[in-house]
Amino acid sequence: MFLAHALFPFAPSVASPTLPIYTPPMRPTVAVTGLGPISAAGVGIEPLWQAMLEGRSCLQSIQRFDPSGFPCQIAGQLPADEFRIRDFVPKSYRKATKVMCRDIELAVAAADVAVRHAGLVTKGVDADAEPTIPADRFGCHIGAGLIAADVEELTAALITSKDDDGNFDIGNWGSQGMTNLTPLWLLKYLPNMLACHVTIVHDCQGPSNTITCCEASSLLSLGESMRVIERGAASACLTGGAEYKLNPVAFFRQHCAKRLAAVGESADPTTAIKPFDANALGTALGEGGGILVLEDLESARARGGTVLAEIAGYAATQSRCRDTLGLDLDPTDPATSDAIRAAIDQAGLSPDDIDAIVPFGSAIPSVDAVEAHAIRSAFGERAASIPLITPVPYVGNCNAGIGAVNLCVGVQALAAQKLPARINTAGVDGLDANACAARDAELNHVLVFTTSQGGQNAAVVLRRAS
Repeated sequence: MFLAHALFPFAPSVASPTLPIYTPPMRPTVAVTGLGPISAAGVGIEPLWQAMLEGRSCLQSIQRFDPSGFPCQIAGQLPADEFRIRDFVPKSYRKATKVMCRDIELAVAAADVAVRHAGLVTKGVDADAEPTIPADRFGCHIGAGLIAADVEELTAALITSKDDDGNFDIGNWGSQGMTNLTPLWLLKYLPNMLACHVTIVHDCQGPSNTITCCEASSLLSLGESMRVIERGAASACLTGGAEYKLNPVAFFRQHCAKRLAAVGESADPTTAIKPFDANALGTALGEGGGILVLEDLESARARGGTVLAEIAGYAATQSRCRDTLGLDLDPTDPATSDAIRAAIDQAGLSPDDIDAIVPFGSAIPSVDAVEAHAIRSAFGERAASIPLITPVPYVGNCNAGIGAVNLCVGVQALAAQKLPARINTAGVDGLDANACAARDAELNHVLVFTTSQGGQNAAVVLRRAS
């Protein structure tokens, strides 16, 4: 009857029964209670935050392989003496580290750091103690990359697959080459194995998933964890992402996509990456990522946990992307600003409420242009006065893990009420992105957002803990 009257407004109205007004159920507030970033700065939030307060980049010449054949020869690498995976798993699980590639190691270690930072007891912390959160109420969502196999490991098998003329022979590969790979070789390189090992170590029996959407993976994983907690399917989740691309095969793909800065061994790696700068050369890769602990706010308070920040809003969109290898996105594409607006709207805020922004900030000129347009489109004249926080010049682009690094930095900024230093960038108009020292600031809401090589975009609004 309502439809008929709308179509024929001059028709006589007919009394209709009064329908009850739908009131959506209250969603629980999701809080961040633990941070576990792992990056070139070191393990945990403290070394990363300290480096950013000091304005000290952790990029250096590549040590993991010989980069002399590449124009880009710098990256963010974990200090070798600070990271051994055996130190981050229970003694009973150390044998399993033999089937962990570097990506898995980073995620497992980050989860251990985050769990301990949150003050949780899990099977991975103390197998004999009662867990803080019941296993079936603990979920896990981790972003991962498309993992490249270790070159030396593959070479050892391929070299035994040659024919009499020294050429690769597929028959020999099947009969003897493959026998030089360990029986569980494939399990080292499946993207879902990051979450698999983390859930086993910490006995997370709640909803679990893996998202492989390039640089958007971590924020998309947080969105899934947030929804799981909001609908009551879990009380807490481990969320984030990690990736390792300091492998010649993975590195080569980024080179072909024209995303890397041509910075040779003679250049200063600490000054090379300049987000939003007109003279930006491209990005540098970094190994790392992070895991965060998300909890139902009331559950976290009930257990006496420290709430570091709250998740106020989240949104994701997709940009038109015909080709992810070397094709620039349309700088005026509205999808990124749509994600920003939707996240702010879901938080019940206006653009005027955002006090700082943590963008991808990769220093890839075409990607910077998309992000700069999105910020200006979403915030208008305020875009020039909202301070940007840019971690990539410090630790490199950690790909599937960069969103988690940026989330950890955003949460820490809210908790410390401080803006870290920005480095390298100069001469930017219309954005607060130029180099500056660390400073105190009143921060109530921080926006974290990212684009990605595949065109996925995600945005998260963090709120200061009440």
